[in-house]
Amino acid sequence: MSFVTLNEVLADAQKRHYAVGAFNTNNMEIVQAIVEAAEEERAPVILQASQGALKYAGIRYITAMIQAAAQNATVPVVLHLDHGTSFAQAMQCLRHGFSSVMFDGSKYPLAENIALTRQVVEVAHAMGVSVEGELGRIGGTEDDISVEEKDAFFTDPEEAADFVAATEVDALAVAIGTAHGPYKGEPVLDFARLKAIKEKTGAALVLHGASGVPAESIKKAIEIGVCKINIDTELRQAFTRAAKGVLAENPDEIDPRKILGPAKEAMKAVIKEKMRLFGCSGKA
Repeated sequence: MSFVTLNEVLADAQKRHYAVGAFNTNNMEIVQAIVEAAEEERAPVILQASQGALKYAGIRYITAMIQAAAQNATVPVVLHLDHGTSFAQAMQCLRHGFSSVMFDGSKYPLAENIALTRQVVEVAHAMGVSVEGELGRIGGTEDDISVEEKDAFFTDPEEAADFVAATEVDALAVAIGTAHGPYKGEPVLDFARLKAIKEKTGAALVLHGASGVPAESIKKAIEIGVCKINIDTELRQAFTRAAKGVLAENPDEIDPRKILGPAKEAMKAVIKEKMRLFGCSGKA
């Protein structure tokens, strides 16, 4: 089994200046698409499950599918909790074999976010599991978590330095202008802020809401220090387009394999394209 922690893949990404793709999964076809793409691209990969995914598929199914995929994988595979919002949820994921968890305490005041994140870090690190934290709030909707535009705020570099030092997180998700879900226009990222955060923290930085962000912006973010990039919306879009295409051509089709098979291939093409953009192809 090629099952590793987030810290292991991000350490090499920081050293060699590339980013590892983190792709959200909800079912078997998505798991297969992600791992097959990673194998073909010879890329380390992060499969992540959000609260919505865990509610939809169940933690046992999600864990079993990803562990089965990792069992036969020859590239590094991380199983990551995306946007966990409670200590209990993080502990549940640890008990079921996740190799990395995210605790998102960004809705809390700084001191409370630090204290709650630190609790998760202490237990996870004792078990050899990595932790991602979040400071600043990323707009849009991620399953059960919704942040209105007026409530979204960017990460403060000084606070980020305090947060990383106090929590000892392995990775930090930052808010610099991206959003969850489809964009209404082209996102404008605050690269000066990102650079200041990197300089003051030295942390492995994470870019959420990267679906739809222009390639040049992605490359610049990686140059500055982003080494984990989350993709979900573009996979959903590819899946839906392909499934609709099959049914449009053959409305009487009733075989799920003939509907979901093309959807899997469409997602795989998107994932491989992202891996090449992120620079992680050939790094396994």
